[in-house]
Amino acid sequence: MTGVFKAACLQTNSARDIGPNLTAAGDLARRARDAGADFITTPECVGLLEPKTRLLKQKAPTEHSNEALQGFEDLARETEAWFLIGSIPVLLDSGRIANRGYLLDDQGSLCASYDKIHMFDVDLGTESYKESATYQPGSEAVLASTPWGQLGMTICYDLRFPTLYRQLAQAGAEMLSVPSAFTRPTGRAHWHVLNQARAIENGCYLLAPAQCGQHAEGRETYGHSLIVDPWGEILADGGEEVGFVLAEVDMEKVAQARSKLPSLIHDREFMEPRSQDRDGGEYRPSPARAVS
Repeated sequence: MTGVFKAACLQTNSARDIGPNLTAAGDLARRARDAGADFITTPECVGLLEPKTRLLKQKAPTEHSNEALQGFEDLARETEAWFLIGSIPVLLDSGRIANRGYLLDDQGSLCASYDKIHMFDVDLGTESYKESATYQPGSEAVLASTPWGQLGMTICYDLRFPTLYRQLAQAGAEMLSVPSAFTRPTGRAHWHVLNQARAIENGCYLLAPAQCGQHAEGRETYGHSLIVDPWGEILADGGEEVGFVLAEVDMEKVAQARSKLPSLIHDREFMEPRSQDRDGGEYRPSPARAVS
């Protein structure tokens, strides 16, 4: 890990078609670059946020004919900045769709890609989602090299699965990216604390560009793009409006945080959880419980 650089998180309000989303993200990216950003990150679904599965399958291009990917490659070459494309839908040979993020260098070359592993299948009462009906889950954690250090790539709902981040950090990640389209209810309840926890637990910088506002079919996203340092301090918060946030990232702070609290090397193996008799007898495995 080397040096000091400026990172930006774009905060977008993506619509149902790629063209307008590219234009909006491009305008923000140029402004962020003019403000000094060396590394520009974008939210989940930055290329396309289409809530209808049938329409999404019609609109999602393959990787080789992907207007969004090509547009960001051109933008990276134009601005000479590194880019994290939070995610764009990619049509697979199977007919299903990958929710795929990309890392581009400052010449627009593809450095890494990551398919979202954890699917957002939830019922919040007022709204429900079933990503697994549309998307094919990824199966591989991804660690990518940047000029400043190793980046662990994740997407949105992954944030709730701390073992993924632990493994990325122990494999060498010094920065973690969490491009997201968090719902407003879950964002208000959990967004800040979860991002700070992942940064603190792993002694990493955390970059979390996010969608904001109201989208098609009444979907609302929380915004509040975050840049968090390895001690858990929020360096930038995007609030609820379209725009970008910028913060200085000093990679030496990763080493400092990890030297103060070297928990990444303190993991110990332990036995699986067992229940104990009330009378203090022998430990035994918990009985299996039926799920209704």
